[in-house]
Amino acid sequence: MTQVLDRPGRPGKPVAPAPTASRAARTARRRALLHWIAVHSLGIAAALFFVLPFVFVVLTSLMSDQQALTRDLVPRTWEWDNYARVLDTPGFLTWWKNTLLYAGLGTVLTVASSIPVAYALAKFRFRGRNLSMMLVISTMMLPPQVIIIPMYLFWAKQLDLAGTLWPLIIPMAFGDAFSIFLLRQFLLTIPNEYLDAAKVDGCGELRTLIKVVLPMAKPGIAAVALFQFFYAWNDYFGPQIYASENPAAWTLSYGLESFKGAHHTDWNMTMAATVLVMAPVILVFFFAQKAFVEGVTLTGVKG
Repeated sequence: MTQVLDRPGRPGKPVAPAPTASRAARTARRRALLHWIAVHSLGIAAALFFVLPFVFVVLTSLMSDQQALTRDLVPRTWEWDNYARVLDTPGFLTWWKNTLLYAGLGTVLTVASSIPVAYALAKFRFRGRNLSMMLVISTMMLPPQVIIIPMYLFWAKQLDLAGTLWPLIIPMAFGDAFSIFLLRQFLLTIPNEYLDAAKVDGCGELRTLIKVVLPMAKPGIAAVALFQFFYAWNDYFGPQIYASENPAAWTLSYGLESFKGAHHTDWNMTMAATVLVMAPVILVFFFAQKAFVEGVTLTGVKG
């Protein structure tokens, strides 16, 4: 403590020294930490809510047959051989091949057929454009269960494609309402000046679409492709209707149900098969999440 003189020769009241710089820095760091915890606590809780079930599935898949039936949460011995046993199951690799064909080819066909329609609805000026967009959106409101019987009769009786995945893949070559809607919303964010400049340089509509629009629409295309890939990879209803009578045409989502029935007491094997089914989707989203989030965000800028 120090003293000051309020009058010459007479001591005044003591004055406390100013806080040191280190104390102020510690206070600032403490406040920043509390602010970070307050902002991120909800996100951390939500992340744990979604991650912990997946951790439980992975840990159970690495247990022995006997331990998987107990209440243990951590494996006593790490049974990595469970995954090899699942892959050696008759038909499992065939389900993988069918799922890759369905999801990969279906995604390519959907994107390739939806881009021209979305481009026309976003950039062309013609009578009935809004009505056409309303018709596209209205098809999204029709549940697939409503038309499944006539569609099955057409593919199975008229074209004799029952027991295959082609009744699910071929319609993707004619566009998808949800994909068209997302792409159209994204293309609306591209300024028309770029298209006009390309046409002044002599580009036609097709060349403008390929050279100008597609490079600028990569985030939207990535989002649509991921949505379609995830849908086809996880689709259970379609393969159950068209491919259930032919085990050689089963996909992972439908074959996993059969696998669970055959190993209903082997929870470690069931969890290992589940991890192998989920892993590709998680890896694809992990590496493409930036483009996916950017594409989904920008599709809502204009309406």
